[in-house]
Amino acid sequence: MIDIHQRDKIDIRDKKITVLGLGRSGFSVAKLAHFLGGNVFASDPGTTKAITANIKSLDELGVRCESGAHTDLIYDADLWVISPGIPKEADIILKALSRNISVVGEIEFTSWFTDEPIIAVTGSNGKTTTVHALTEMCKTPDVYPKLAGNMGIPFSQVVLEDLIDTTDNNRLYILEISSFQMEFILHFKPTISVFLNLSPDHLDRYADMDDYVNAKMNLYINQTEDEILIYYEDDPILCEKISKATAKKLPFSLKNSSLSPFNVIGDKILDENQTTLIDIKNIKLPGNHNLLNLIAAANAAYFAGIPNEFISAAMRNFSGVPHRLESVATISGVKYINDSKATNIDAVCVAVASFQEPMVLILGGKFKGGNFLEILHYAKNLKTVIAYGQANEIIATALRDAVSLTKVVSLKDAVEISYSITQPGDVVLLSPGCSSFDQFSDFEDRGNQFKTWVKQLETN
Repeated sequence: MIDIHQRDKIDIRDKKITVLGLGRSGFSVAKLAHFLGGNVFASDPGTTKAITANIKSLDELGVRCESGAHTDLIYDADLWVISPGIPKEADIILKALSRNISVVGEIEFTSWFTDEPIIAVTGSNGKTTTVHALTEMCKTPDVYPKLAGNMGIPFSQVVLEDLIDTTDNNRLYILEISSFQMEFILHFKPTISVFLNLSPDHLDRYADMDDYVNAKMNLYINQTEDEILIYYEDDPILCEKISKATAKKLPFSLKNSSLSPFNVIGDKILDENQTTLIDIKNIKLPGNHNLLNLIAAANAAYFAGIPNEFISAAMRNFSGVPHRLESVATISGVKYINDSKATNIDAVCVAVASFQEPMVLILGGKFKGGNFLEILHYAKNLKTVIAYGQANEIIATALRDAVSLTKVVSLKDAVEISYSITQPGDVVLLSPGCSSFDQFSDFEDRGNQFKTWVKQLETN
């Protein structure tokens, strides 16, 4: 067995490491464990092309693998490293724990093998925009940031790269963190943690909102007074939850705060010296939600020692990331917007409030919980809803008496129907409010397919 309770004494060399899940994070963590001398066995119940390709690559390294099912071989282990897709109440997890097998996630495992500073960002919405903006702010001659985590690049991948090639000094890891990734935490401790907001999400996995929130709170659980916790002070649930943290707590808001180095005053953002950091009109990202994301990133960069000139330059030049209110095309005077990353209802509310034009809203996917009626409080310009996928009946039941609604099977059907019912000046917004896993591999696949189908409309 491995004693993992003392981080500085963990040694996985020649120990039996089972990796459950062979998606991006499982594949990368299996390579990292193998590189560090572990006797690795990787297992995935799936048989997709991506899993098959990953198994082939691991087999060439000498890593044993299985697919199609988890066999009892997974229990011949000193340690499990599990995919974030496996819930903590899963039978195989409970069985492993009953056999005294230690279980951790990819983020926890990887953190054992680096002492470089980490900024970790979590929240129900805005994480990906915030970490990308923060990474741009931190690109200075003296700091070398690497972005990883829930946005698609495994933490284990970038740490393995740095263990192989130690060229870059002053490394700074910037991680987007989901609640799933915080379910099995023992030592993981960011230098700076950032909490953006809390709203109902992943209620298909968690017993209730409190269960979901408590998973996120594991991000600060190991922080001490030597570390920093940056939080959105206008979120009352968040303020209550982080009150227990021992880290140095620093708020951010669109309101004036004496504890924040950056504040919005009128049409400007002022710095700690009350001089103009940037005129808001020079920020490319639309909406107050994005302004909050940028201020959160700016606070994290400031406390990481980044000079204000780099922070303001990034604010001025950063134009967002794919699948977050991404402009796809304007066809016959109709704007098509890809917001595939909006996988919960609160994210949809933020998205619809960002537009003043008459709107056709595409909702659907795999239902994660929440009340779709909340959207109507923010979408004053809503012409019709097109509901697709596994959740289409749930959406129709919630909204059909309140708004014009069409129910279809596929997202492609939704795109085609939107083309037939719009007129110049309208906006077609894909902001699903659900996960993608009924019809797509992830939100990126969904967004990319949406963009493909929209582009095909131009040739009709």
